[in-house]
Amino acid sequence: MINVTPTAASKINELLTEENKNGAGLRVFVQGGGCSGFQYGLMIDEGEGDASTDAVIQSNGVKLLVDPISARYLHGAEVDFVDNITGGGFTIKNPNA
Repeated sequence: MINVTPTAASKINELLTEENKNGAGLRVFVQGGGCSGFQYGLMIDEGEGDASTDAVIQSNGVKLLVDPISARYLHGAEVDFVDNITGGGFTIKNPNA
């Protein structure tokens, strides 16, 4: 469903270790954005999510939690970490966008 690149997985695990949240996962979601369509969000989720509705996905050692509405739009997406001259950050490459 959603893939995490090895680079992003390494950075996520590094951040979870720094925050002392080794058992946490990463919640990936979409939300309405203005005229440009959807915006993507990522946040640390220390819980197990809603077991009856959330998809729990393991990718490259990272636990992802995705709500059912976001899952429809994120199928086949990839979470990556890009580091360049202007700084670094997580990106979501979505073939459905």
